[in-house]
Amino acid sequence: MPNFSIPLSGLTAESTALSAIANNLSNQNTTGYKGTTVLFSDLFYQSLGTTGSGDPIQEGAGTQVSSNPALFTQGSVSATGVPTDVAIQGSGFFAVEKNGITSYTRAGDFSLDQSNYLVTSLGQQVLGYPAVNGVVNTGTAIGPIQLGVGTISPPAATSNVAISANLNASANVGDTFSTPVTVYASLGASHILTFTYTNTGPGAWNYSITIPAADVGATGNPVVVQAGTLAFNNTGQLITPAANVAAIPVGPFADGAAGLSFNWQLYNNGAGLLTQVAGPSATTSTTQNGAGSGSLVNFTIGSDGTVTGTFSNGKTQALGQLALASFANNDGLQLQGNTDFTPTLASGSPVVGIPGTGGLGTLSGGALELSNVDIATEFANLIVAQRGFEADAKAVTTFDQITQDTINLKQ
Repeated sequence: MPNFSIPLSGLTAESTALSAIANNLSNQNTTGYKGTTVLFSDLFYQSLGTTGSGDPIQEGAGTQVSSNPALFTQGSVSATGVPTDVAIQGSGFFAVEKNGITSYTRAGDFSLDQSNYLVTSLGQQVLGYPAVNGVVNTGTAIGPIQLGVGTISPPAATSNVAISANLNASANVGDTFSTPVTVYASLGASHILTFTYTNTGPGAWNYSITIPAADVGATGNPVVVQAGTLAFNNTGQLITPAANVAAIPVGPFADGAAGLSFNWQLYNNGAGLLTQVAGPSATTSTTQNGAGSGSLVNFTIGSDGTVTGTFSNGKTQALGQLALASFANNDGLQLQGNTDFTPTLASGSPVVGIPGTGGLGTLSGGALELSNVDIATEFANLIVAQRGFEADAKAVTTFDQITQDTINLKQ
């Protein structure tokens, strides 16, 4: 009599394959989704004896699903322009955590929660290396990354000033020219220094640097913080001072800020930033390295996972660094839905590191990795699974007919 369990095992296996294909097709637009495939293997065999030459005669018991691995091929990367979106290019998984449970995912469609933590759509916090005062310590354990809009860039006192200007070589003795420069004290408040140049003869000028008296707790005329002389040669190049004027003291300030000390940069690669040629006295540019406090305006995520914030004071600093995890055997990971995976004994424990190192992939900020499902391939697989299911179903009807014919022999 025919064994119905053989084609039924085929029907069961092909049904599983059809379900996997349908699941792949339904997730063709799921961010970070990894398609799965169904692999079959034959079942045990019943020995019916041997041939005259001793070869075994065996009857198979059908088929079974041997494995259903995810295909960890790279999905296409699509730019979104959303700063919280991140795509992995290469191997690795984002580590995310909620209620003490850590999962791993390829989907980087993150956002900020009410506490300004980087989170997934399920509220899982994205893990990485937090920054302290703009410094990331990758030697510590990974933790939640906070990118709050309330993050403050601390003020920085001015320590260097540079002025590019020309002083009119045709000026008369006693003619003056002034340039205001904004500097910052330790508390972040800005102060205006006035650099005044007074002609004292051909190729010779005096300079004085003043600050409003009220800024330093005084009254009356502006307070002179530095004075000296400038000399130019017959081609209009600065020759005195021969180097930058160092450690010019200002303050302490009336608002309680500490006094600052700055260097006046007069040369750049040996060339004087001040010149004296015939033409109107004019300032080309002023630069200084101080800044007031600033709030976070936006941020970007680099290829190594570093999150760099841009602040309203023009400064940038690291806010943290995303981490990636790898596994010895990706096929051993347990699928949890929502494109999440959890480790098992088969996958091994996660190895966490910096993107772009240790075989880990790199990141693309403002982009997402799309599903790696290929519709053409899935349709081809669908046809194969359908034909297999039809063949097994035909075997069942054939076995049924044979059984019926056998029963009719008894009538």
